[in-house]
Amino acid sequence: MMAAMDTTALDAAARRYRRAEAALDRARAELITEVVAVLEGNEERGAQADVARRTGWSREQIRQIMQRNAETKRAESASTE
Repeated sequence: MMAAMDTTALDAAARRYRRAEAALDRARAELITEVVAVLEGNEERGAQADVARRTGWSREQIRQIMQRNAETKRAESASTE
């Protein structure tokens, strides 16, 4: 007969991991919101590069965030017309 496994530590680690993932998702969403707030309508030279340095994301990632934001706004605008 096989002894029952004690999975208490495993279960606790899995719960911590899921909480950490959820916290990371919230922090990423907050950071994206702040990136958009800083860059939307900002024509200042070097602004995108500055945001990339501050966030640790590449300029391409920043560009994609701004592109998705613009696409979302266009879709929202089209749905209200």
